[in-house]
Amino acid sequence: MSEALLEARNLVKEFPLSRKRCVHAVGGVSLEVNAGETLAIVGESGCGKSTLGRMLIGALPPTSGEVCLRGRAITGLKEREFAPYRRQLQLIFQDPYASLDPRMKVRDLIAEPLVTHKVCASRDEVTQRVLELMQAVGIPRDYLNRYPHQFSGGQRQRIGIARAIALDPALIVCDEPVSALDVSVQNQILNLLNDLQESRGLTYVFISHDLSVVRHISDRICVMFLGKVMEIGPTKEVFHKARHPYTQFLLSSVLPPDPHLRGRSVRLLQGEPPSPVDPPSGCCFRTRCPFATEQCARLEPPLRRIGAVEVACHHVAS
Repeated sequence: MSEALLEARNLVKEFPLSRKRCVHAVGGVSLEVNAGETLAIVGESGCGKSTLGRMLIGALPPTSGEVCLRGRAITGLKEREFAPYRRQLQLIFQDPYASLDPRMKVRDLIAEPLVTHKVCASRDEVTQRVLELMQAVGIPRDYLNRYPHQFSGGQRQRIGIARAIALDPALIVCDEPVSALDVSVQNQILNLLNDLQESRGLTYVFISHDLSVVRHISDRICVMFLGKVMEIGPTKEVFHKARHPYTQFLLSSVLPPDPHLRGRSVRLLQGEPPSPVDPPSGCCFRTRCPFATEQCARLEPPLRRIGAVEVACHHVAS
């Protein structure tokens, strides 16, 4: 997992509200996604996770910055130039109920990317390929002509996964793919994603706010707050010894599986979340951080490498 498959370089995304005001959704994010790994992006709702994920696959143009796939800049390419890269970058949506066209049968939903990109030479070949994909994600072949409303939420998400892997992509962005599912179904989908990654050599960017899910599936974890990276590093390292105060608060809020530990004190963030329309100066987390100083208000902390982890905090010791 040493080869950088995809790189984001200083990605910024702003959504204008008026001539002078805008939502600062993502503020200068740089990261690498290595071939064959699962990089999790976590943080509170509204921190820019999904916006970043869509920029990584070219579904949303950045305000500035660039994305490189295997060393080739793909940001700003015209549609014809970007077409070969589109096949390599796919997305699994959060809501399996809203992401499938209710008027299309399963065979057509899964076949759509194959037909669009002219992967198969004949209709029979398309059907055969669809059946193979259904088998890969655990959908019975007898369901080929059913409509989405005839499936459960977990089955619909399996159909969405089949669509995402149809073109044998290099990287898939999983945008909270289990958050809309029952807990009993979530593990099945996570195990399916793991199995597909091993059998097909897939690379995932896994977006989630659920740290217990992230701990189960990811190799590395990127913690975001208000559009910026607070901490990034190997999942085991971050969970074992979180360095950034925000990461520590996030981990403290997770309910432990052992009932005997559930009486422990939970560290709660104080104050109101800052607005992405008018973010604070310096460190974006300083208005909620108990360790903030004048330096935090004056200077934005850069990401510093401390061992295997990178942390954006003035006061974390090397």
